Amino acid sequence: MTSSTTLGNGLKTRHLTMMGLGSAIGAGLFLGTGVGIQAAGPAVLIAYLLAGVLVVLVMQMLGELASARPSSGSFSTYARQAFGHWAGFLMGWLYWFMLTMVMGAEMTGASAIMASWFGVAPWIPALVCVVFFAIVNFAAVKGFGEFEFWFAFIKVAVITLFLVIGVALIFGLVPGTEFVGLNNLKETGFAPNGITGIATGLLAVAFAFGGIELVTIAAAESEDPAQAIATAVRSVIVRISVFYLGSVAVIATLLPYEEISGAESAAESPFTRVLEMANIPGVVGFMEAVIVLALLSAFNAQIYATSRLIHNLAQQGDAPRILTKTSHANVPVNAVVLSMIFAFLSVALQWWNPEGLLNFLLNAVGGCLIVIWLMVVFSYLKLHPELERNGELSSVRMWAYPVGAWVTLAGLFGLIVLMLFDEAARSQLISVAVIVGVIVVLSFLTRRRTTRDTTTTEESSR
Repeated sequence: MTSSTTLGNGLKTRHLTMMGLGSAIGAGLFLGTGVGIQAAGPAVLIAYLLAGVLVVLVMQMLGELASARPSSGSFSTYARQAFGHWAGFLMGWLYWFMLTMVMGAEMTGASAIMASWFGVAPWIPALVCVVFFAIVNFAAVKGFGEFEFWFAFIKVAVITLFLVIGVALIFGLVPGTEFVGLNNLKETGFAPNGITGIATGLLAVAFAFGGIELVTIAAAESEDPAQAIATAVRSVIVRISVFYLGSVAVIATLLPYEEISGAESAAESPFTRVLEMANIPGVVGFMEAVIVLALLSAFNAQIYATSRLIHNLAQQGDAPRILTKTSHANVPVNAVVLSMIFAFLSVALQWWNPEGLLNFLLNAVGGCLIVIWLMVVFSYLKLHPELERNGELSSVRMWAYPVGAWVTLAGLFGLIVLMLFDEAARSQLISVAVIVGVIVVLSFLTRRRTTRDTTTTEESSR
């Protein structure tokens, strides 16, 4: 009996949209927003706009490729089609590595908060959550999509409520508060640290929108991939922009500049401080719950993404063939198990915290998106003429070919230049360069192995 290796197709557009939001809105929004504001002041909005424009352009190119040729390998598949085996291998495993490290950080943060609630060791809620999400990811993709939809919806509802309360506070419409208006902004000015501050802020927020590319991975399991991508990409980009820009604008307007900084806990979060101004009782506990939900929702979406990538890599011969197997519900069960195992190992690595190793790996995460975005642009430039020639293009099109792509490349290389002049960001580039080098070397080793296995199979069948 032959095992099935086919994925399902039960995801709807609303599922894709919420999965993209769920992956992109993590603890970074609730805890890290203050870092960018501290660096640039209210002018961090310019940094978010610049970062947002870059991501919009990259996503539009990725959306064009994904709607023309839907694949659970997404940018890994398109890199392979454009530049060959090494590029597909690099993109697939690099993204898998990035998400695995991010999942470890997210579960570590969530389990630490939950452990404080119940007075238990952090590994206990971490293990419970990993097992629970394994079960969720074993479900048929439609059931998974429905779960993630409502899971992410809670975060969206909280941010929407925060924006409503924030605007009401600015205008003094909340009982017991006074009109704030632009008083705080007048004291510090729009850009208290000038162009340098904006550049520093850009580095702090450059990867805030990372995660929405997951939409193009999930689209391969939707009922109408081309239409789903067209709608989901636009919707996710617009909503993420509103949530990030709106939240930053509210925080920068309501809180004095000198009091805004990065947060280590829910109590220090600028979101908590804004809600405290509205005299909302139990706001610290509420924000802790929201942060845990944000972390777990992102973790869940990323388990999905890593398992689909691994399944696709296995189909290409770049991962063990056993990982191509799917269940009767068309779920790549072995790939899900592998993702869960490495997610838990990533959590254990962060608790073990070997000197130098963890910092090196986490630093590499920061540079992974730059490499992936660059490869998306290069793949688009290579494949677009072919798609046009073959009549494969759908309604999702990148604007102003090829000028739009070259402008995007210029922006990404400009970001790399900024990173080279920043000590912390420079270490990200060094780390990811090492990781990329290792993966590329492995790609050539696996290529030789795959070629040898194929030859042996052909000879034995004669």
